[in-house]
Amino acid sequence: MKQYISFFKLKFSVGLQYRAAAIAGLCTQLFFGLVFIMVYVAFYGSGDASNVNISLRQIITYMWLNQAFFSLIYIWHRDNEILNMIRNGDVAYELCRPQNLYLMWFTRILSSKLSSVTLRCIPLILIALILPEPYNLALPYSISSFIIFLLVLALSSLLVTALVTLIYILTFYTTDGKGVMGMYSSIAEILSGQIVPIPLFPTILKGVVSLLPFAYISDFAFRIYCGNIVGIEMWQGIIVQIFWVVVIIFVGMKLTDKILRRVVVQGG
Repeated sequence: MKQYISFFKLKFSVGLQYRAAAIAGLCTQLFFGLVFIMVYVAFYGSGDASNVNISLRQIITYMWLNQAFFSLIYIWHRDNEILNMIRNGDVAYELCRPQNLYLMWFTRILSSKLSSVTLRCIPLILIALILPEPYNLALPYSISSFIIFLLVLALSSLLVTALVTLIYILTFYTTDGKGVMGMYSSIAEILSGQIVPIPLFPTILKGVVSLLPFAYISDFAFRIYCGNIVGIEMWQGIIVQIFWVVVIIFVGMKLTDKILRRVVVQGG
């Protein structure tokens, strides 16, 4: 386990060096955050949101959290070094080392996401808090909901990392990951609420999405923060989220073992 912790620290510290990229990302997310919020302000102002079970205040908070933690929850994480290992055969060097390939890639992706979000989320949250109403980020619904939000967000980071790692493992079958990653990211981005919040989905679709892992990447945590999910619904959701984290990590590790028994190294 020490080698994975050391590798995590190394990749995390390297990720913190990309400050220019973080500033550019911060400006981009501020812009898109304001654009999305203006759209929803107009939508709620038109009166078409009368049957929606989430308030405008909660939607605005939801959108700011979506932007603040974007680099942690975004689905289409692309690590060209991993893809090149698979494509040109350099993965053979990884297999020669006394390490678990799945855990090493999982650690690599998680550290990359955490370093990126560390540089961006706090400045964006501070700016969003001081904006004039109704465009500002609201404070947490309660202290207890904020603590649970942090716990659920930690589980979300494990879940999205497990999903991304699984996609890289599946790339062994295709060699080129463009098709798999493109299809996966399009579906996951919609079903995780990163384009349209899940409370705005049709009733039938909301029931389906609540059973899939994608809703627990970001939507679930953000709705706890703003008080849209409370009580028994919240605890049931945490159980489902833990279930998906365990299942996807288990499937990823088993699939990795199966692939590595029959892997054919190309290139070299």
